[in-house]
Amino acid sequence: MDRIETVALIGLGAVGASYLARASENIPMGRIRAIASGERARRYRDAGVTVNGKRYFFPIFEPDAETGAADLAIFAVKYNGLKSAIADMKNQIGPRTVILSLLNGITSERLIEDAYPQSNVLLSTVMGIDATRIGDVTVSSMLGTIQFGEASNTDGAYSPSVGRVLEFFESARIPCAIPADMRRTLWKKFMLNVGVNQTSAVLRCPYGALQHESAAREAAKSAMEEVMALSAHENVNLNDEDMSYGLALLDKLSPEGKTSMCQDVEASRPTEVAIFGETVVEMGRAHGLRFPVNELLARLIRAIEEAYIQ
Repeated sequence: MDRIETVALIGLGAVGASYLARASENIPMGRIRAIASGERARRYRDAGVTVNGKRYFFPIFEPDAETGAADLAIFAVKYNGLKSAIADMKNQIGPRTVILSLLNGITSERLIEDAYPQSNVLLSTVMGIDATRIGDVTVSSMLGTIQFGEASNTDGAYSPSVGRVLEFFESARIPCAIPADMRRTLWKKFMLNVGVNQTSAVLRCPYGALQHESAAREAAKSAMEEVMALSAHENVNLNDEDMSYGLALLDKLSPEGKTSMCQDVEASRPTEVAIFGETVVEMGRAHGLRFPVNELLARLIRAIEEAYIQ
């Protein structure tokens, strides 16, 4: 099995910076490429990126750098930046490149695969991370787990691409797992995000407000129940155990931590509502279904965005 020698990552937000920091502690910096351009690239070179009080100076490469393709390409941007990130990663992706998308939602892999059909795009998601970013400073008490793989995976008989990534993550000491049903795992995270991220954004509240029986937690659960109903029409069939699993993950996060969507609202940035409530509503319509909780949450978040954009 060919080893992954070089990893290119785009998106030094809370998630990307946390995992690249862990990797740099365990593999040589020469194997790492952080892709950035313009003022952002200059800032990273001059000031570095701080994760849990330690400053990291990752090797920064502009999108047009002639480096040759990386063995592993990781997308860790927000959904609103995915289109430009796909273009910026062009020089890092070749026929043997394995690609992981750590974005929220259930649509980014398809968009990346459409752009790079010659590469192997695995399904992936991050479970249990509580990283928060302010400026170029990231704080995290839980690194969580990168769950990845083909749509279906058999223990002991992983595909070559899955095996290569597993070996890399183990050498970089990045917590990871390979679920037997990766598509279902992706939907479980989607269900949790739809409920927790949107509710926290509307209420501008930390995880702690959703970690006990409250009106806020019930609102999140109502949005999650609509994803469960949708999943039955998408041959995923989430159930109450999947919801309990997601809520148990939520309850382990730092009560002071905040979802990425809540952080976006507080910083007056565009949110990822398009890949949460609006995706649920759009997919529901394709099946002749209405999901009023997600309709309302999505409208409220769009109204919040309009207020600070104006």
